[in-house]
Amino acid sequence: MLHLRGRPSAGRVLAVASVLPALAVAGWLLAGLALLLAGRYTPLPAAVLGLAVTVLLARFALRRPGPLVEATALQAGAVFAVAAASGVFNAVLHAEQLAVRRDPATYAQYAAWLARHGSMPIEVRAEAFGGADPALIFDSVGFFPADGAVVPQFMPGAPLLFAAGDWLGAMLLTPAVLGACAVLTLAGVVARLAGARWAPLAASAFAVCLPVLYTSRTTFSEIPSMILLFGGLALLHDALAGTARRGLPRRGEGAVAGLVFGLAVLVRVDGLRDVLPVLAFAGLLVAMRRFGRPAGAVGPPLLAGVVAGAGLGLFAGHALSRPYLDHLSRSVRPLLLICAAVLVLTAVGAAAAPRLARVPRPRWLPGAGAALVVLVMAGLAVRPWLQTVRRTPTTLEDGRTARFIEEIQKANGLPPDGERLYFEQSLHWVAWYVGVPVVVLATLAAALLVRRLLKGGAFAWLAPLAVIGWTTVATLLRPEITPDHPWAARRLVPVVIPGLVLLAVWGLAWARDRLGDRLGDRLGGGGPGGRGRGRRWVAGVGAVLVLAPPAVISIGTAFTPVGRGEAAAVAALCARIPADASVLIAERVTADRFTQVVRGMCGVPAAEVERYPGRDTASAHEVRRLMDRVRAAGRVPVVLAAEAAQVAPYGPPRQVMALVTRQDERSLTGPPDGTWSLRMNVWAATG
Repeated sequence: MLHLRGRPSAGRVLAVASVLPALAVAGWLLAGLALLLAGRYTPLPAAVLGLAVTVLLARFALRRPGPLVEATALQAGAVFAVAAASGVFNAVLHAEQLAVRRDPATYAQYAAWLARHGSMPIEVRAEAFGGADPALIFDSVGFFPADGAVVPQFMPGAPLLFAAGDWLGAMLLTPAVLGACAVLTLAGVVARLAGARWAPLAASAFAVCLPVLYTSRTTFSEIPSMILLFGGLALLHDALAGTARRGLPRRGEGAVAGLVFGLAVLVRVDGLRDVLPVLAFAGLLVAMRRFGRPAGAVGPPLLAGVVAGAGLGLFAGHALSRPYLDHLSRSVRPLLLICAAVLVLTAVGAAAAPRLARVPRPRWLPGAGAALVVLVMAGLAVRPWLQTVRRTPTTLEDGRTARFIEEIQKANGLPPDGERLYFEQSLHWVAWYVGVPVVVLATLAAALLVRRLLKGGAFAWLAPLAVIGWTTVATLLRPEITPDHPWAARRLVPVVIPGLVLLAVWGLAWARDRLGDRLGDRLGGGGPGGRGRGRRWVAGVGAVLVLAPPAVISIGTAFTPVGRGEAAAVAALCARIPADASVLIAERVTADRFTQVVRGMCGVPAAEVERYPGRDTASAHEVRRLMDRVRAAGRVPVVLAAEAAQVAPYGPPRQVMALVTRQDERSLTGPPDGTWSLRMNVWAATG
């Protein structure tokens, strides 16, 4: 099936291995989504169907010998070693974020529910409290109310993957495995587009980058999204290269590539924006088909695959996370309109292709395109001196974000200004994490490649450059995230950082060939030996400049895991709650953090007791009334809060959690260089 008969070359092994993560993720998501919609997402059916779908995708994507990546055994081995080292390092230092404070714990609780129940929505079991009551609040941070139940606030793709890890008893290690796969995936794209000699360097620079370490240690969605997007680029490259080399249309490969791209929407709703350039590129291929170009045959299946994958993602979001999409409607609806416009323009452009092909291309266009790339990056670099991005709160969510930013500003010793978003510093964020040399080399590479494309060359780079360029500019203009770091750095992981690393190593390869020869001429008198020394010198210095800055920046946080002890603390909490209990949470912070933890991981009904506005604790009268209702329902009432005094009115207080651990730093004006202390206390009273 994979056409690795005999002894496969190192290049073929690297080429196939680097797309297998994307095919496996796509296969598992397709199978898992079908089972979840049927309410049957359980281990055995998921494993059998997931494996079957993955094999089917691989059969279509790899059924003919694809274009070989020219690689030595040492180069391929170095890539695998970097990916494996990345996975082991992040597994050893993995985070344990289960109490819901920010998104990782929401993803973890979503996955834990799927692993234990295999269906959505999340049942609240109001009957365990004597029936629904106005004073009972079943939703909590990260979980929306929905027709007598609750639903998580995210797309289901990443939780489907993390739930598989939960079945194996290793949900908190799953991100490290996915992170290693992401390193391998990027290395495969680099080997295809820049050459395999640069793949180990790119893999290393990506693996040590702080945002990649951050998102490879806890349950985020950015790493699975990156695997799908860059895996899609690798599959699309192989489909086009195979078609060009053999002259035979590789429609199956094109369809699988499109499907892998489209499924990024199932993981992150932002994936809809990221795949827009692929829609336009598919339209270009359709237009090329009208001129008899072999590559044009890949266009229709690529377009169909993208639409099918993205359509499944949107359908899943509507069916399983409708309140979340409604919450994001201000950004999702315009994005849907843009997608529709791109599809229309794609159709119009394909129809008008013969006329457009007769339009002469201005001679100045290639130079202008390259200059535009440099000007855009320069504009983003000087943006902090020209603009201060602000947002006046107009919604409850905006108000909460503004207050949170003020708290972070005070912790950072800055004047409070909750309306400031710091988005103007977005390119500086990138430079913090990958280093100025990578940004400069990537800009140089993008300018050179745009120039070549506008001259009619470097076609293999068109789709990657479109995805990287579009998503990078869109992300840096509007990151749309709370701007504390390393939190905000996750926005850079799916496309921006891997894209810039890819471009930077291509730029280094170009510099090695051009500058190395000139340097060699000066050092060695123009002979082959002198030029070889010049190239090695440029490559060595360039490799240090690419690898050293991200490694140095990461040192401050790389060896300190966050949230350690949470898993054991949650297990101990669950053990101290009776199996026939109904848990009433009478204090705000405890309710935010532990309502879904108790419901999902302890398997016990839980609800917050409504509080008066401006108060952190519920009325004792309401709590006692609800305790009576729980007893009448034949269950044991347990009251939780953060302090002993808050539960003492309802029974003898006993501490069920006393955790001291580390949490992420929240830096606004520089890269994080450490972690902060975190204490979590939970007290209980049994009525």
